Amino acid sequence: MESTIGLFKTEVIKPQRPWKTLSHVELATAEWVDWYNHRRLHGEIGHIPPAEYEANFYRATTNLQVTANI
Repeated sequence: MESTIGLFKTEVIKPQRPWKTLSHVELATAEWVDWYNHRRLHGEIGHIPPAEYEANFYRATTNLQVTANI
């Protein structure tokens, strides 16, 4: 978690100083989080975005579930 916060500060907060309003910081944070979760390619999971990896995981586990007939 600390490295993620450091990455966020390095990529978003520090380069865009000084911030004019809190709403500018909030918007930049929301945009960065969206990029981080939906478009960033993550090398440890096959160079796909984390959201895509998670969707693939849940699709695969849903298909593997067995239903019991009672």
